[in-house]
Amino acid sequence: MGIRIEGPGPRIMDFRDIHTPVLLERCVELLAPALDREGAVFVDATLGMGGHSEAFLERFDGLRLIGLDRDTDALRIAGERLARFGDRTTLVHTVYDGIRAAVASAGVDRIDGILFDLGVSSLQLDEAERGFAYAKDAPLDMRMDQSAGVTAADVLATYGEGDLRRIFERYGEEKLAARYARAIIAARQTEPIVRSGRLVEILDAATPAALRNAGHPAKRVFQALRIEVNAELAALEQALPAALELLAVGGRIVVLSYQSLEDRFVKRELARASSSTAPAGLPVELPEHAPQFRLLVKGAELASDAERESNPRATPVRLRAAERVREIV
Repeated sequence: MGIRIEGPGPRIMDFRDIHTPVLLERCVELLAPALDREGAVFVDATLGMGGHSEAFLERFDGLRLIGLDRDTDALRIAGERLARFGDRTTLVHTVYDGIRAAVASAGVDRIDGILFDLGVSSLQLDEAERGFAYAKDAPLDMRMDQSAGVTAADVLATYGEGDLRRIFERYGEEKLAARYARAIIAARQTEPIVRSGRLVEILDAATPAALRNAGHPAKRVFQALRIEVNAELAALEQALPAALELLAVGGRIVVLSYQSLEDRFVKRELARASSSTAPAGLPVELPEHAPQFRLLVKGAELASDAERESNPRATPVRLRAAERVREIV
């Protein structure tokens, strides 16, 4: 394997109890035509605890996996889970915008399939001390990679009112962004906001009574803080175009998004890649203007009612997929 993670971490024997891969069978179905051959290379850009990757390695005997994740706890668990596949797996500690370097370090030029399962992982949500879940009181960390970077508490302590309002509006699409930013600035004058329970109290108190039934007041703010702390959209904006460039002809990509900002970007990038670049009015499309990709699904696919019932974390998922049909000329 390409990485060894030392030191203490979460128990690894119970990962199957806390991790149900979203849209697993649909992902396998869409990627199978590109991966069902000896020597095919599959990149799991968001390895997590390895649930999706385990299924692909089990079903395609000739498959090689390159798994990426910024979370060292997740890599430790995935490494244990996938150890039985031996040298068919290479795990890399990196954010997915490091995909080019990760693939190159594995000695690979082109890949045959790639999966992005975006957003926060089951491990991060279920480990209360990570601070991702507003329903659990915990330190406001929210770093996917706990070895580096600023925490959510750092953001709340140092950002000005305008910056807080900006991230709540942009990354949380929160209509009460200005109100919540003011409340946070006022509250931190008394004491630092370092726990999720305290932040929830501040947001709840700042929410008008008439809007209290419109969903949990902390949901969008916590989403915005998580995206800011982990620079998630910035990473995706670099990673998705790089992933498309790495795909060989016949290679396929599947992206699972869980919030509208991610999904809009994915939709836009796949639409661009699957559209002709011929100038308007050109009577004949030249080969170099033909689309490089074709879309594999119409619009965004949702999880079935049965899957939503059995795995509530599949409820917001939006799946998009495409296949490379020609090389860049």
